[in-house]
Amino acid sequence: MIKFLDLHKVNSQYATEINDALMRTLASGWYLLGNEVKEFEKEYASYIGTEYAVGCANGLDALTLILRAYIELGVMQPGDEVIVPANTYIATILAISENGLVPVLVEPDPATLQIDPDRIEEAITPLTRAIMIVHLYGRCAYTDKIGEICRRHSLKLIEDNAQAHGCLFKEQSDLKGRRTGSLGDAAGHSFYPGKNLGALGDGGCVTTSDATLARMVRTLANYGSEKKYVFDYKGRNSRLDELQAAILRAKLPHLDADNSRRKEIAARYIAGISHPDITIPQDITIPQDITTPQDTTTPQEITISQARFDSNVFHIFPILTERRDELQTYLHSHGVQTLIHYPIPPHRQKAYKEWQDRSFPITEHIHRCELSLPISPVLTPSEVDTIITLINRF
Repeated sequence: MIKFLDLHKVNSQYATEINDALMRTLASGWYLLGNEVKEFEKEYASYIGTEYAVGCANGLDALTLILRAYIELGVMQPGDEVIVPANTYIATILAISENGLVPVLVEPDPATLQIDPDRIEEAITPLTRAIMIVHLYGRCAYTDKIGEICRRHSLKLIEDNAQAHGCLFKEQSDLKGRRTGSLGDAAGHSFYPGKNLGALGDGGCVTTSDATLARMVRTLANYGSEKKYVFDYKGRNSRLDELQAAILRAKLPHLDADNSRRKEIAARYIAGISHPDITIPQDITIPQDITTPQDTTTPQEITISQARFDSNVFHIFPILTERRDELQTYLHSHGVQTLIHYPIPPHRQKAYKEWQDRSFPITEHIHRCELSLPISPVLTPSEVDTIITLINRF
């Protein structure tokens, strides 16, 4: 069986470093709010390119705390609106509604599967206070147009970076070369074990260069307390523990190498998969390093496609097919495990039954047709070739 994600193999690569980190933490006798968390926050902030990183319990808490902090700081109030992709994991939207804010769903661009910048402005109202972009599947969702809209309408830009650790924004822009998680006003990160940077349990983080926001997030995550037994806010208990921080410190130096391997696998899929019933998101299909001499693509198109390929750490490799369930069954029968991200869109979930009459046809098409192929850094070249051959024979 070719596993979708072999976490045992992923973590076994770094068994020595992880074991040393665990033993160091156990020997310290300090398991919460200690040196490992402090050092990881410094190292991760430096890596992402922000002034601050604040550890918390998970990625959903990270997003929730950002919005709650803005409410406490008077930037937002319950009833205000936050624009968010219709095509996303439900946690992004839960963070908004949990704070009494109103999620305003915007359809994705069919070519990128990310929020469509050309649809955002029509969704802005006098109550809009922020745009929350999601670097879904590991791909940078930021565009200069989104940044310009935020500036022109005085909106906060919040990034859901749960799936894109280490991703660089490579398109021509003043922000070229910056990592996701540093492109907006604040970002939420998840260290769920299956992420590109995964802990051995739940974990999360907020990154920002706003000192006031970072301080408020840290206070709210600690029961609303900045000074022990003094509670200025009705906070929550959301902390990254010392053991998980130590493990993340051990794995962070390997993140870029792991992401490079994911890119190699993605390039092989893009070059090798050829089936009339299967679509790969269109504007990343011509990365320069796999373009053949016979390719008629212009140099400008190659440059744009290369930048978009580079602005992706391929946490997930999505393909689209109307024969999704049939293909998944076929691959499984041949020993290849795949997953669906995600089978039911947020506006069709029972949790948001008030949205059942809304129609987001592009999002619905994606959720009906999306299939995720294995793309972990421990996937072997022969396994990749097997997957490509099976798909092309389907």
